[in-house]
Amino acid sequence: MLSIASVVIYDALVDPELLQLAPPNCLKLDVGKRGGRPSTPQQKINQLLIAYCLQGKQVVRLKSGDPFIFGRSSEEIQALSAAGCDFEIIPGISSAIAAPTLAGIPLTDRIFSTCFAVLSAHDPDKLDWEALARIDTLVILMGGRNLERIVQQLKDNGRSPLTPAAIIRDCSRPSQQVWSGTLEDIVNKTSGVSLSPAVIVVGEVVKLADNLQLQQQHKPLASKTILVTRAAGQSAKFTDLLQQQGANVIEIPALEIRPPSSWEGLDRAIDRLQDFHWLILTSANGVEYFFKRLTNLGKNAVDLAQIKIAVVGKKTAATLKKQGLRADFIPPDFVADSLVENFPEALTNKKILFPRVETGGRAILVKELSAAGAEIVEVAAYESGCPKEIDAAAWEAIQKKQVDIITFASSKTVRNFAQLIESAKGDNSARSLLEGVTIASIGPQTSQSCREILGRVDIEASVYTLEGLTEAILGSVGEGERGRGGEGEKDM
Repeated sequence: MLSIASVVIYDALVDPELLQLAPPNCLKLDVGKRGGRPSTPQQKINQLLIAYCLQGKQVVRLKSGDPFIFGRSSEEIQALSAAGCDFEIIPGISSAIAAPTLAGIPLTDRIFSTCFAVLSAHDPDKLDWEALARIDTLVILMGGRNLERIVQQLKDNGRSPLTPAAIIRDCSRPSQQVWSGTLEDIVNKTSGVSLSPAVIVVGEVVKLADNLQLQQQHKPLASKTILVTRAAGQSAKFTDLLQQQGANVIEIPALEIRPPSSWEGLDRAIDRLQDFHWLILTSANGVEYFFKRLTNLGKNAVDLAQIKIAVVGKKTAATLKKQGLRADFIPPDFVADSLVENFPEALTNKKILFPRVETGGRAILVKELSAAGAEIVEVAAYESGCPKEIDAAAWEAIQKKQVDIITFASSKTVRNFAQLIESAKGDNSARSLLEGVTIASIGPQTSQSCREILGRVDIEASVYTLEGLTEAILGSVGEGERGRGGEGEKDM
């Protein structure tokens, strides 16, 4: 639903990454409620939902966790029903369930816990503590500010001071922290710490967390938070690769892929496809935009039957395959640098169509092809630029020094990252902000940009693909954070 939303009305605890799934022109309204802070009145939220619904907008009311667990969703639904607005309810996972799981705490156990209760301790005086103290496991939401009173009530009503207790703050985020202890000492262990948002778990099951967390930590990147610079709105294959190794991944859009300023050159080339001997494609974006334009002009893959195709990179080849075509030539090491040297036939008098990024591409490939005797027709197939502002979640993680590794898969992402930092902070401080952060690059040219702009590179992939970069990161972690220094599929 987020991908087609025209209005998103969201709460304070919603992960900012989710908002990236909405279209760029989507109106995003923060109506979050946090204890002790100014918040939007519930009646105002109801009015916003109704107003945009009656305007015919596709509205998403985005809540964190399960919307029916202390979420006041029933009030909003009643208001929508009274106004004649259609709606759909999509269930979520409550933090009461998610937070203990992410901390390795099972809420039930054959020996320690045959039942559990979820409660809000926003107003402890309204709760029946005598009854609650008898339940095996308690999961307490909105209780951080009342922790001392909660503990005292449980002890006063017969719960042993030695009962295990845990507090999970910022569950699932890079800043997640877990404090474990007993009812006797948990207050002292968290003295002076802001416990919002936090989930409190009381019961013998807390003791099981150590064993379960050890199992979770077997993955090599389990303790690492990795910042992945990527193109906005594109697939998160690299994120998936890193998460499979246990990493906590934060994505930061550092490129915006969009149509070129003019289709004139590409349209003219497509109209004269029969004149070309070769088509060279050096990025997945180039493939996608070229074939979209081909289709828009009433042509298809059949019109390329007499043209040989060369591609740079596995990802480019895979994207071409989705169009029902296989590359006739892929250079060694998956990089453009080796394309001319290893070209499968003489280039003299060969006419080559090269759809590429409008600005910022590498001119050396065109120069080398021309020097070998080919006639190159360069046309803009797409453009890549810098987003207007830095992603909120990524910026918070950088400022709070929560990032262990930052990755770059092209020179452009390096330049744009530095530009985003400068825009957010008002000065050129990307280097200082990355002190203590491992910089990982996908290949030599990206590494060169890292050194020029960020002052260094710590890891460089030996195979210039996302899989190769993943392996390089794993190797560096296994060797105690030693890296080689950093390129893969370039924006051409």
